This record gives sequence, structure tokens and C-alpha cells, in this order.
Amino acid sequence: MPTTLPVPIEFGLPDGWRAAPPDEVGAQGVAFIALHPQPDAGFTANITVDGDFRPDGATLADMADESVERLRRAAESVTVTSRRELGSEAAPCLAQRVALSAVAGGVRRDLVQSHVYLAVLDLENPHRRAVIRLVLTSTAAQEDGLLDDFREFLRTVSLDTGEGA
Repeated sequence: MPTTLPVPIEFGLPDGWRAAPPDEVGAQGVAFIALHPQPDAGFTANITVDGDFRPDGATLADMADESVERLRRAAESVTVTSRRELGSEAAPCLAQRVALSAVAGGVRRDLVQSHVYLAVLDLENPHRRAVIRLVLTSTAAQEDGLLDDFREFLRTVSLDTGEGA
């Protein structure tokens, strides 16, 4: 069953990417998944979106570490190759790149994930915050060709204020 996001967001997909029902493509625990149109050796690159309320004092770096630990439980090897804080105090963000080897579709693959964590602070209650996680997963061979698509996707992400156009 797909999860829901703690705050509504809106975004646009890069050309060619298509949304898919998370449950139907085996992406449990995510609110949204988009699939790249051209698989690499049987692996379909994807962008997932999930999130949760985080009332605890965990930093975005702590949350990124939690994601890495979850990956370590499912993958053969996991290495954080870069991490940097972005955004501002009012709109904190963290990005990290993770290289991993895992079995996907019955085949051992070298994969790369680009994680972006966006914190949305409640102005009336600063201890209440939502965190949205956006992840690009691709084969190592596809990564360079898909990073621009992921950046394009990230530029379109915003809170959905319900005001519509």
C-alpha cells in the first residue's frame, strides 16, 4: 500500500518519465514513483518520493544515516560517496549520493542513489516538521545521463498550497 506524504507537494516529471502505482511495481512504502522509459540491462531507473513527520530532534544528516542503514540491511555493500547540506535555516535540505551493490530482479547490480531530504517547518510549532525524501535510483552506467533529469525534477518540487492555477 502506498504511503501518503505528510504535506502536499506538487512537481513535474522530466520528458519520457511515467508515473506508476507504487504497489504494482514493488515500491512499498513510497507515496510516488516515476519510471525511466529505457531500462539498462533489465533495471528501470526510478524516482521515488516519500516522507513523514519528524517530531524528534533528528537532523537531516541523522535521517540520511537512517536511510543508509536501511539500505545496508537490504544490499550487499553500501557506500556514501558524497553528502552536503543545502537550502537555508528556514528551508533546510540535504543531498547525498550512495553507491550500492544489490540483487534487483534476480541479478546482482551496481546501483547509485541520489537522495534529497527537504524539511518543511511548521511556522506555528517549530518542533513539528515534515521531511520529504526524493530519491533517484539508477545503474552506475545510467547515472550521468539521468542526473540532469533528476535536477529538472527537483527544480519543480514545491508545496501544494491548493491555490491551483
